[in-house]
Amino acid sequence: MSEFPPDLPRLRTLETWLQLTLDQVRKAITVAQQQEALQQRAVSPPPPDWVLQLRIDGEGQPIAVHVGGCRTAGRRARPISRGQAMRALTEGLEPCALCRPDTELGIL
Repeated sequence: MSEFPPDLPRLRTLETWLQLTLDQVRKAITVAQQQEALQQRAVSPPPPDWVLQLRIDGEGQPIAVHVGGCRTAGRRARPISRGQAMRALTEGLEPCALCRPDTELGIL
């Protein structure tokens, strides 16, 4: 015995209802995929390993080396490589007193 109605008009009604429901599910899937894509784009990239803090004045001279992600570096920070960070510290640029890039780099 089938769980579907035996007559054609009710079967057509059921078919129409299922088609409408399937269309709604597909639209919901599209919206969910779009939201997921937006969330993935909104995730910020990881911080660089090392940053160079620059002066606030217009000259942009470096004033300190920080471990990437250190909040005291401020907005005027430029990512640098490990080698550049080591060179800057050995040439006398100040290490951040909070994140201690000199310790992280093995320069004491």
